[in-house]
Amino acid sequence: MPRILSVVVIGRNEGDRLMRCLDSIRSIRGLDEGTETIYVDSASTDGSPERAAATGATVVVVTSRVPTAALGRNAGWKVAAGEFVLFLDGDTVLHADFPLLALQAMSNDSTLAAVWGHRRELYPKRSIYNRVLDLDWVFRPGFTDYCGGDVLMRRQALEDVQGYDASLIAGEEPELCRRLRAKGYRILHIDQPMTGHDLAMTRFRQYWRRAIRTGHAYAEVSKRFRDSPDPLWQGVRVANLLRGGFWTLTAASAAILSIAWWTWVPAALWLGFLFLLAMRSAWKVRWKSSDVLSLFLYGFHSHLQQVPVFVGQLQFDFNARRGRKRDLIEYR
Repeated sequence: MPRILSVVVIGRNEGDRLMRCLDSIRSIRGLDEGTETIYVDSASTDGSPERAAATGATVVVVTSRVPTAALGRNAGWKVAAGEFVLFLDGDTVLHADFPLLALQAMSNDSTLAAVWGHRRELYPKRSIYNRVLDLDWVFRPGFTDYCGGDVLMRRQALEDVQGYDASLIAGEEPELCRRLRAKGYRILHIDQPMTGHDLAMTRFRQYWRRAIRTGHAYAEVSKRFRDSPDPLWQGVRVANLLRGGFWTLTAASAAILSIAWWTWVPAALWLGFLFLLAMRSAWKVRWKSSDVLSLFLYGFHSHLQQVPVFVGQLQFDFNARRGRKRDLIEYR
């Protein structure tokens, strides 16, 4: 008899974080039918497949020139025995009560293809980047257009759309959800803890490359649905092109004028304008946190990230015109 729940974990060189993730799966509460754990490895060199196998997990090794997350998730759910599949990244820790709560929501509504909860950073105070990006995970509960990488999915829904698009190097979850919604399925975000995430971001270069990847995803995914009745991310893409272009142009202009006129006034005016907009943005998202400093930093992040996201979009367009397919954009 098929198990009710299959847990698919994807990873690459996650080391001890993977072991922590697998341990958290064994702590799931309330599922008398039991679970199966499948670990999909993407060419790790740190012994992750062997360590995962030693815990009793079924191990699938994916070998590809471009080992995308989508490729790994597809490899996992296609060998899974469960009617429902819980996807996790190897750098996460599962909340013990989430699977049961998500399954209960699924059982009450056959139109649900996916249920997800709150993902938060495990160590938000370890770096300014962890602290800011922790708030990026905060969404209001309710029906949503898409989910993140950690999510409980109905196997039948995955089969109906042939799973994730393995050709995408980023944005694979929203793209999948767009196709699921076109089939009449819905995605639900429940007000429950789901996973803790270990971003482990300590350098600006990592922050920049992560935003570059976001821009690439906006451009590639929105291009697919641009002329459809449901143009996923098209509005976000255009807004970023305008905002990213604005901040890039005004920053360069302020710097040039300050140097040419030998005065800090243009740069100070630019920083003052950024400060005012950041405060406005922080106020608008105050529902995400009661931590004033985190909101303050998040306000600046919401504007400054527009530049590397803008660059990521331009890079995609440049490569697309030349028929080039970009490799993975890794930030660790």
